[in-house]
Amino acid sequence: MAERVVPRALARTGWRKSSYSGAEGGSCLEVLDGHPAGVPVRDSKDPHGPAVVFPVAAWRAFIGAVKDSPTV
Repeated sequence: MAERVVPRALARTGWRKSSYSGAEGGSCLEVLDGHPAGVPVRDSKDPHGPAVVFPVAAWRAFIGAVKDSPTV
């Protein structure tokens, strides 16, 4: 699979963090809903950095696996 990156990711609006992200910051991912190429994901600490786009099916499988995993 070819790597897909969102150009000018910072310029796009609508990024959201997980509801599990704490108010103190830390390591968080942000996702952008409604992108035509899939689900863009970026590091919230580096909004100027790259945003990698995952196919919708792959993102759903990832989220499902995370929800099904036992808590540590």
